[in-house]
Amino acid sequence: MPSRSLEVADIFRDHGAAWRAANAGHISLNQFKVMSAIERCRTAALGGHVARCADCAHEHIAYNSCRNRHCPKCQAGAAKIWLAAREAELLPVRYFHLVFTLPKQIADIAYQNKREIYNLLMRASADTVVRIAADPKHLGAKVGITSVLHTWGSAMTHHPHVHMIVPGGGLSTDGSKWIACRKNFFLSVHVLSRLYRRLILEGLAKLHKAGKLQFFGDLTNLADRNVFDTFLQPLRKIEWVVYAKEPFTGPKAVLAYLSRYTHRIAISNSRLIRFDAQNVTFRAKDYRLKGAGRHTTMSLSTNEFIRRFLIHK
Repeated sequence: MPSRSLEVADIFRDHGAAWRAANAGHISLNQFKVMSAIERCRTAALGGHVARCADCAHEHIAYNSCRNRHCPKCQAGAAKIWLAAREAELLPVRYFHLVFTLPKQIADIAYQNKREIYNLLMRASADTVVRIAADPKHLGAKVGITSVLHTWGSAMTHHPHVHMIVPGGGLSTDGSKWIACRKNFFLSVHVLSRLYRRLILEGLAKLHKAGKLQFFGDLTNLADRNVFDTFLQPLRKIEWVVYAKEPFTGPKAVLAYLSRYTHRIAISNSRLIRFDAQNVTFRAKDYRLKGAGRHTTMSLSTNEFIRRFLIHK
């Protein structure tokens, strides 16, 4: 009989109590809830039901799921349901994949202001594509988009970015016809990055003026408006990264790609290799490399693994 695969829940159940005790006073209520949900998921603590065979009287106990959006076990099923609903919305055209990232300086602010900055990131990236696509100098069409927010990289470090799937074209202004983009070109990433940069920086200034940003630790001095404006000035002069991948060949390829990103959590159970009281080892990718060499393994102390998992709650 094959052994059961490792789970994030195993790490939390074995070492979560010690981690919470060591970090008392520095853990948010939401982080407590995530840990508790994952630890209790599909255990007797959440109840369940018993199925009994009418012929042999064999019984099988099925415990209830926590349904927490950060739980590796629960999100696999949620992703399938979501994808089934999205399938009807796909068009028989090529699709493009865009990625919008934030400079590290702003990502640091986002870590302390997740709700405000993540909302700004989603709005600004969507507005950028919609506005540029509607411009007759570029596409001159009304486009639809599907956006997914991610806050981590393969090593679970804080890396907020948006993955966006966009059909290669859109409706004309009057809605009477389909306007297709060039075969392997959607919109200029240079033009996209310039508008995206402006929208983010304008949005940050408005949030600061409205008193909706908080600053702690090394960023405390940014609470002063003049210091904050000076902090943003260099970001107006650098190129911001908007990445456009080659187009998908059709709806099936889009669904296959979306399935790897929607309802995704910081790390899936399938990436875990082993763990003990000292370390957790898991599969990771080095995105700076190409080919098979980018696939590697990484080990973190058990405490650091739990910390990184929970910063994305």
